[in-house]
Amino acid sequence: MTATDEVDRIVGAWRTQRPDLDFSPLEVLSRVDRLSRHLDRARRDVFHRSDLESWEWDVLSALRRAGDPFQLSPKQLLQQTMVSSGTMTNRIDRLVGRRFVRREADPQDGRSVLVTLTEDGKTRVDAAITRLVDVESDLLEGLPDADRDRLAGLLRTLSLTFGE
Repeated sequence: MTATDEVDRIVGAWRTQRPDLDFSPLEVLSRVDRLSRHLDRARRDVFHRSDLESWEWDVLSALRRAGDPFQLSPKQLLQQTMVSSGTMTNRIDRLVGRRFVRREADPQDGRSVLVTLTEDGKTRVDAAITRLVDVESDLLEGLPDADRDRLAGLLRTLSLTFGE
């Protein structure tokens, strides 16, 4: 017998009430939604334990992934975090205030600025990513590696249908 979950119960009730509809999209996307909520809670906890807000994580992790010297232009940060330029300016200001980043003149263009991750910022984001990987690994521990790989591929395929 296959285990059932709350989505099975909800979809079953809908099928009884509306047998004329195909509820297969709900079987997939309602589970994705519920899993997303679990993941959001887990990530919020990780960031809280790392004394970071999720928006701070977004900016700091983009800089850390950029590699040494851990710098990006504000425009590059906008592209990676998908926020408005005004929002990004505010975020950079606040991160400068926490001494997690600093602004530096772009040596290629004196009129432009680069945002650089500080040692404090690097230490903070490195601690957070370690916690995040551990927690997310725990969330997936009930899924064999082959199933994880298959699920990652299926979700990638679905994600690509939405575009950037």
